[in-house]
Amino acid sequence: MEDLKFGTTGENLLTETRGRVEKLLMDSFPDYVAFENGAFAVSRGSTRVMIVVRSFTELDCVVECTAHVVVGATITPELMSFLLRKNAELHFGGFGLLFDNTIVFTQSITGATMDRSELITAVAATAVIADHYDDEIVAMAGGKRASDIVDIE
Repeated sequence: MEDLKFGTTGENLLTETRGRVEKLLMDSFPDYVAFENGAFAVSRGSTRVMIVVRSFTELDCVVECTAHVVVGATITPELMSFLLRKNAELHFGGFGLLFDNTIVFTQSITGATMDRSELITAVAATAVIADHYDDEIVAMAGGKRASDIVDIE
């Protein structure tokens, strides 16, 4: 196995991967939104998935799919236990907390070898999981779903 050389991914690979991501989104999620910084967004149900290409190693990058699940929930030990148990049950990806206690669901795939199926599955699964659990989390701990804050339709 080749040793991973952590460092800055070359700008050409980042640009190429962003281009492939956009083409695949265009084909599968025609209502996607592209941002000037190279990020993308796909809205589904009550959630929005942000797709960002990030540097990883000298020879690879990652495509990160993140959904803001609930903002403003009361973070309790019971909620944290619920989220950690869900992380153990889910096949890929996981819940986390941002610096402001926003609950997110995120997963990453490698960018250099990413294919259509991987990207579409990652975006769709992130959206489905966030859209499913946001109502449950709001009922348990309060807060607002993405669609309660921003018109994502």
